[in-house]
Amino acid sequence: MRVVRRPQELGAALPRGGVGFVPTMGYLHEGHLALVRRARAENPFVAVSIFVNPLQFGPGEDYDRYPRDEARDLAMLEAEGVDLVFLPTPEALYPEGFSTHVEVTGPLTERFEGAHRPGHFRGVTTVVAKLFHLFHPDRAYFGEKDFQQLAVIRHMVRDLNFPLEVVGVPTVREPDGLALSSRNVYLTPEHRKEAPKLYRALLAAREAARSGRSVAEAEAAAKAILDTIPDFALDYFAIVHPGTFASLEDWVPGARALVAGRFPEVRLIDNLEVYP
Repeated sequence: MRVVRRPQELGAALPRGGVGFVPTMGYLHEGHLALVRRARAENPFVAVSIFVNPLQFGPGEDYDRYPRDEARDLAMLEAEGVDLVFLPTPEALYPEGFSTHVEVTGPLTERFEGAHRPGHFRGVTTVVAKLFHLFHPDRAYFGEKDFQQLAVIRHMVRDLNFPLEVVGVPTVREPDGLALSSRNVYLTPEHRKEAPKLYRALLAAREAARSGRSVAEAEAAAKAILDTIPDFALDYFAIVHPGTFASLEDWVPGARALVAGRFPEVRLIDNLEVYP
């Protein structure tokens, strides 16, 4: 496994074609490894980036304390047969004078995560566009846990005619249903016990949908569970169109339930397809 730290070295280190690319912010878990394994199964060459991107963190967010463990991450990736890992510094990707950004505008980035984290998606699309230019992958792999982010990246790829396929990989969960996230390490033991209720709320919405109840009734069933979580401040719960993220009054195929909120020590997000 080759480790590259400077963008200028990537050209000589990558093959011409056949690249499956997995961008990450590190502190890897089984959710990341699911992306790597899918890439390994579908591509002759697998590349992973580890970069905590400062552009997607707003003021007061956890950029400085975001968990990092380079040695652990590299050992995990080598065990998965990854061919190349890119580990740049912020200065390497954003040198002095950097002033170019890529932004998807409109309702897709203005709602939900876009409303609660202004500038977040602008930072995501800027770094992902830059990484796509550096790696020229055939396929790029993203987790469905960040479902709105996945939709935004697909929109950018379509609009800018990137010659690649964006592959969404299903969310990986703990046995009690909590979606895997690098930020789960922030949870106190008490809040870790309560956090799976986010998934239970999503399941309640899905059960309501499948039993013929309305969108409003499904949202009410989910919120009844979310209201029982101590110390949890709900940012939003909504059932949306899976492509436009418009809120729904009636069911559409693939309708997605989204949830986000904050314990005092960490913010969590999750989602689930609730209407097939």
